[in-house]
Amino acid sequence: MKSMKKTLSALVVAAMVAGCSSNTTTSQNSTSKGSAMFSVGVAQLVDHPSLNTIRESMMDEFEQQGYIESENIMFNYQNAANKTSNLDSIMTGYAADEVNAIVAIATPTALAAQKYSDQIPLVFSAVSDPVDAGLVESIEHPGGNITGTSDEIQVEQIIDMMLMLSPEIKQVGILYNPGEANSVSTVSRFNDYAKTKGLEIMERTGTDNTTMQQAAVDLASQVDAMFSPIDNTVATGMVSLAQIARDAGVPYYVGADSMVETGGFATVGINYESLGRETAKMTIEILKGKSPADIPVKVFKDNLNVYINEDVLNDLKENGKVKVDIPEDLQGQENLILVQSEQ
Repeated sequence: MKSMKKTLSALVVAAMVAGCSSNTTTSQNSTSKGSAMFSVGVAQLVDHPSLNTIRESMMDEFEQQGYIESENIMFNYQNAANKTSNLDSIMTGYAADEVNAIVAIATPTALAAQKYSDQIPLVFSAVSDPVDAGLVESIEHPGGNITGTSDEIQVEQIIDMMLMLSPEIKQVGILYNPGEANSVSTVSRFNDYAKTKGLEIMERTGTDNTTMQQAAVDLASQVDAMFSPIDNTVATGMVSLAQIARDAGVPYYVGADSMVETGGFATVGINYESLGRETAKMTIEILKGKSPADIPVKVFKDNLNVYINEDVLNDLKENGKVKVDIPEDLQGQENLILVQSEQ
């Protein structure tokens, strides 16, 4: 059994532009030595661990591939501070700066960048369903000037894990923001598979921390287990939402490993560092001249890890509404990762 605890840190974000933050510069065409200078706009909807991990690992991969800040590449990082209204201003700025590519982290960011993809190649990251969102024509043949990486949640594997850890579960509550396209798509797939397993589903939604907490309290009082997809609104309030479920003795299954670290119970999912590195590699291919239309979207489906919060597990063993335990056959697997809640 593997045990690990990650420390996720956010990069420092500098001056605000139209309610957003930026930490770099406009594009340049050459360095003082005459070598090519690329410029890349990196836009992020909001600060939370999964998205930060993508960005940080992506930047590290660029450096490992020989793309060094201020030597042969300039990054213009912008954070929309969880306000979709800021995203168009960010993209307008990239277009004015004539960046060589845009990296858009999370679905709302990618949708805002799509408007400018006729003139600037777009690489998205952490988009759960890029086809349903209308970003690409298909996973294998994206078409247009857009490609990227998908963190599509394998809901079938999560539901199977729920029933393996707690066979007595009958009712599952889903908490999400209906304004996030990736969440709506994931919830639909979750519902379809849950019905084949005889589970009853109850949905509650919120659009900010206050309404999310109210919905969580309502759900936790009525269901045997809870689930949230990789929802940006949920993720920003994950600590308080997870505590509501924990106090009620309800296992809270989530869509990302970072959400387990911030108090969720468990997930089956990808390593977001790998997602960020793959995003960087795709962007580098495009900077070298390859068309995004010829680069298939990378979907991480296989060899996924099982992440379980050990602190929450111990609480649920004592106070859970239904019995929760890790079967012996899972305990011996290499892909089981036990984490502890961030302090």
